[in-house]
Amino acid sequence: MAERTSKTSTTDVPDPALLTRCAEAETCADPSSVMTLLGESAGAGGGFTSYRSSFAEGAVGAPAHFHTSATELFFVISGSLRVLVGEEITVLNAGDFLAVPPHTPHAFAAAPGSEADVLFVFTPGMGRFDYLRLLSRVMRGEADPKEIAESSERFDNHYVDSPVWRAALEASA
Repeated sequence: MAERTSKTSTTDVPDPALLTRCAEAETCADPSSVMTLLGESAGAGGGFTSYRSSFAEGAVGAPAHFHTSATELFFVISGSLRVLVGEEITVLNAGDFLAVPPHTPHAFAAAPGSEADVLFVFTPGMGRFDYLRLLSRVMRGEADPKEIAESSERFDNHYVDSPVWRAALEASA
């Protein structure tokens, strides 16, 4: 059997562990949700961004959009989350997991009549906390919604029209 050798490089050095204590985590609140910023890393392995959102009943969540480089992971901790993936709408319940690959239009909101507590993870990471802070300011009326559109390339968040999602929201209003 041949002996394997490897050269050490900066990409071989593992990222340090990241611990965020709940009591020390930054939160961004708006009238319908609270986002708890858990951690982000742009490390050698591609990194991640992770946050937790607690949606009030009737919270609108995110309109239809896609990411060009990130996979978005959803894990429902409690409650129910209505989700659009492509042209299909489904409801995720406590314990359900969903992975949405790049270039796939998706949207989400608290399911009708329900609150939702959801863990989100994006990989690779790319400094999305700044986007979440901006989004929170817009939702509170402290920033212009045009800033969201102007930041689409920076945060890999590209909004699209979804007649299916619009119809679902109108039907539950």
